Amino acid sequence: MQDDATGRTLTVHEPRAVPWLSVALASLPMLPFVAGAVAAWTMGGEPGQAAVTATLLWACAILLFFSGVRRGVSFRTEGGATVAQIATMTGLFALGFAALLAVALGRAGASAALLIVGYGLVAILDPVAARRGEAPLFFARLRPVQMPVAVASLVALLILAARA
Repeated sequence: MQDDATGRTLTVHEPRAVPWLSVALASLPMLPFVAGAVAAWTMGGEPGQAAVTATLLWACAILLFFSGVRRGVSFRTEGGATVAQIATMTGLFALGFAALLAVALGRAGASAALLIVGYGLVAILDPVAARRGEAPLFFARLRPVQMPVAVASLVALLILAARA
């Protein structure tokens, strides 16, 4: 690292392989999606509805976290944040917040639909951003495996909400 009066120069080696810690940290947050969807479908009644609400709130929190990750990565983008990074961060945040409001208003189906869009966008846009140097390279391999778990669980909740 070189630091002078005009700024700082960073030299970074970024492997394409997904670090083992990132595999764990990406997998663990997906478990409540699956557990919540299974609980909602098997419990029914008030406990099932509580599982739906808890799972949707968890999904909102994680999507809002992903928007923060995108903003955080943009701070280290060579030349500064790109329009795509800011637009992605803003879009993910807006979807996550709108889904949170939908949960608060008792609109589980609307919340699940918004979250499905958000997680679908992460699955598509993070690999693109990785190839463009706007996200870690390993996102290109991690997100397409990670996001379908969330999307499938949310689809299960959407179907359940539509049946109610």
